[in-house]
Amino acid sequence: MSKSPILSSRTLVLIVFSIAINMIGGQISSMIKLPIFLDSIGTLICALLAGPWIAVLTGLLTNLLWGLLSGPIAAAFAPVAMMIGLSAGLLAHVGGFRTLPRVILSGVVITLALMLVAVPIRTYLFAGTTGSGADFFVAYFHAVGENLLESVAITVLGANITDKIFSAIVAWLLVRQLPLRAQQNFPHMARIR
Repeated sequence: MSKSPILSSRTLVLIVFSIAINMIGGQISSMIKLPIFLDSIGTLICALLAGPWIAVLTGLLTNLLWGLLSGPIAAAFAPVAMMIGLSAGLLAHVGGFRTLPRVILSGVVITLALMLVAVPIRTYLFAGTTGSGADFFVAYFHAVGENLLESVAITVLGANITDKIFSAIVAWLLVRQLPLRAQQNFPHMARIR
């Protein structure tokens, strides 16, 4: 009985495809300065199809590649992308993507998990500003009397709660639309119905 490789060719293709989805979504959001990011849909698809560790790897590789192409800010947020992949994969494993209400709740939990990593990075490495559309909100909350850490936390929560719920719903809908034959190629796929 032969062991299957840790990273099958299908999984590698999934990772590459998911990185492309992440970068295209993130680039669109960045170009039009949306206050949400749209850069984790691919990572969430990986979490649903291949589990938390493949999603962690996808998040890491996305941000490292993005950092090489666009500058160090994206690479600095690689731990955030990894946390998104890990939390989404674990939630998918315990049934967090079986129904729409669960998907919405999973988006909230993913947001809370990523805040543990994103708030310190944004606050202490970048003094609250990263060039995204969310910078306006950090500046606003800081101007009305919140300290920088609170301003960043409020902004990260606000931007990510919308983004992660939306991204989780999109990923869930896309994976649900895959033909059964395609789904069978991923033995670690989460139950999504």
